[in-house]
Amino acid sequence: MRPSGRAPDALRAVSLQPGVARHAEGSCLIRMGVTEVLCTASVEPRVPPFLRGKGEGWVTAEYGMLPRATHTRGDREAARGKQSGRTQEIQRLIGRALRAVVDRKAMGEMAVVLDCDVITADGGTRCAAITGAWVALHQAFEHCVLKNVISANPLRDQVAAISCGLWQGTAVLDLDYAEDSAADADSNFVLTSKGGIVEVQGTAEGAPFSEAQLLQLMALARKGTDELFAAQRRAIGR
Repeated sequence: MRPSGRAPDALRAVSLQPGVARHAEGSCLIRMGVTEVLCTASVEPRVPPFLRGKGEGWVTAEYGMLPRATHTRGDREAARGKQSGRTQEIQRLIGRALRAVVDRKAMGEMAVVLDCDVITADGGTRCAAITGAWVALHQAFEHCVLKNVISANPLRDQVAAISCGLWQGTAVLDLDYAEDSAADADSNFVLTSKGGIVEVQGTAEGAPFSEAQLLQLMALARKGTDELFAAQRRAIGR
């Protein structure tokens, strides 16, 4: 029995609420069980120096956890004067995931910054951030079309992410913190709705796991992201 009582292939309750940030061009509050992440998309009329004059845009991300996202207060990284390695790794992952489904030539020379702020953490924050950021990015691009900044939405596909792992020898979908902290193996899958793989992160926490078990986790991830893609489409009105 999983700590949450869910079936092995069951997601936590998922909610994607678009348009929650008044001033951002795009935004989405995603809830996966107790985990909550606010994703905002900000459009900037410039690109990084390495892209100037190349006629293509850029999508990047920043990620952070609010001080009381967890059971005890964590210091703000700004107060420490530097980001942790974990934060840098996650925000690079979010940026890669979203760029994988954007036609950057169709953007022209503009950038979109995705800010993903964890309000409450109960496992799977990076996966929730990617899934919610796609909705925020879609909304930002639609805003740009409405303002005649671009002629069409440059998103070519959907992207979402989900965690899967081995809990007491069983492959399970969408780990919460109770499972993640005691799992035999923990993996994150970043997948597209057309069947593409953007990234797979997998780690054995004790004994190695087998290729057959990896394929089990992949099958669960496909099922879970299919449900997330449907939730994204509902959030953008499709």
